[in-house]
Amino acid sequence: MPRSKLQVLTEEIRACHQCSQQLPFAPNPIVRPSAKARILITGQAPGTKVHETSISWNDVSGNKLREWMGVDRDVFYDNNKVAIMPMGFCYPGKGKSGDLPPRPECAPMWHPKLLKLMPQIELTLLIGMYAQKFYLKTEKKKNLTETVRAWEQYSPRYLPMPHPSPRNKLWLKRNAWFELEVVPVLRKRIQKLIS
Repeated sequence: MPRSKLQVLTEEIRACHQCSQQLPFAPNPIVRPSAKARILITGQAPGTKVHETSISWNDVSGNKLREWMGVDRDVFYDNNKVAIMPMGFCYPGKGKSGDLPPRPECAPMWHPKLLKLMPQIELTLLIGMYAQKFYLKTEKKKNLTETVRAWEQYSPRYLPMPHPSPRNKLWLKRNAWFELEVVPVLRKRIQKLIS
């Protein structure tokens, strides 16, 4: 059986060494594209645990994200339902206050090519400011909080969200409206798209 264009492109991405000189470890591009999924998760870049296991969102942040979405691991990793495409496909390394930003080469080089081969996507979760800046461009607000608060403006195509990292507990405490108002809408939308 011949390989699809998406399979060929995914293999090309997994062999990418574009920014290997700037990475702390050997490149390990982690991406889960899908030609059938209706939901796309676009986050920042893999952390160390994800780098080690080669499984997207396989960490505490992933647990919180699945809780927000109202799905279990089986649904989350069902390639027919959910596609995952971070802003940077490889672990970027540690910074002073957490991981470094996603490598800037990755998204411009690969995202447009992948999106052309994922025609079923109806909802993209834009997790964190890097994804929001790249996809919303001039439509994003002056900071993440204001962009997330204006989520209805980007619906139904995009849903800007904070990162579900434990480091964001204070943000979630200060912005309780996100879990009270946005998460129920997110869950309803997810259920509709995966049913």
